[in-house]
Amino acid sequence: MKKFAVLLALAGLLAAFAPQKQKSWMAIGDSITFLNDKPQLTKNRITKGYMDRVVEKLPYVHFANKGFSGWTIKAIADNINNLGLEKADFYSVFLGTNDWWTNLPVGTYDDYKNATGNATAYGSYRTVIDKIKSLNDHAVIILITPFQRADYVDINNIHSFIHGSYSPDNQGIMLSAYADAIKDIAQQNHFELVDLYYKSGATVANAVNYKRLIDTKTGEYKNFKYPDYKDIPFNPDDKTDYPYPIDAMNWCYDGLHPSDKGHQRIADMLVKVMKKY
Repeated sequence: MKKFAVLLALAGLLAAFAPQKQKSWMAIGDSITFLNDKPQLTKNRITKGYMDRVVEKLPYVHFANKGFSGWTIKAIADNINNLGLEKADFYSVFLGTNDWWTNLPVGTYDDYKNATGNATAYGSYRTVIDKIKSLNDHAVIILITPFQRADYVDINNIHSFIHGSYSPDNQGIMLSAYADAIKDIAQQNHFELVDLYYKSGATVANAVNYKRLIDTKTGEYKNFKYPDYKDIPFNPDDKTDYPYPIDAMNWCYDGLHPSDKGHQRIADMLVKVMKKY
């Protein structure tokens, strides 16, 4: 009996020091994913993205960046055979915010179930998932819901503006509808879910600390918090200050794209899932 116990203890000790099996990860997404190792494109508002932060905690994981700026789940689905996706242990799909502002119809779960094509978000997710399963039917699939967002002003082009998720798109649909669809697909298919929309701590009210705008009453710049800035016009010209100075950053640095704090939260939530495997 003692000999058996010693053997068990020795086996446990050897397992503890055994090299961790290497894992591969295909990170599919939009500009949030694309910008992972490109801080210069953010005017160095971030230092590194969520993928680099994940592999700092899980060094046995090796990722491929499959992020495409401005793309929707439909664009990913339409181009799914041209993205260079390969067999991997993990696939994360982090989209939704561009689907919302480009008015991609959400659809219903029947579009996913019946593989009706890429005309809806649900149908597009089915196309992407089918491709993933064709590459590795045993892969861990992680769906990620979008962050809630404030008014977006492009840090490289002040004329590029999109209102925050407090308001519906042109079809009257809220960003939450896309988050709910992603959750629905994950839950009904037993995929892993990283629910940034509801569980990250980021909200439309705290995505940024404030928005710096010209007060219509005084003609002077003033820092407006949500929801006060919603009704203050933003009319950019060559002399207009960027509305999100450094200390306006909280979860996002431009109202939409995550700051270092935001990327760290995404990474922490992903690590919690991935370390189980």
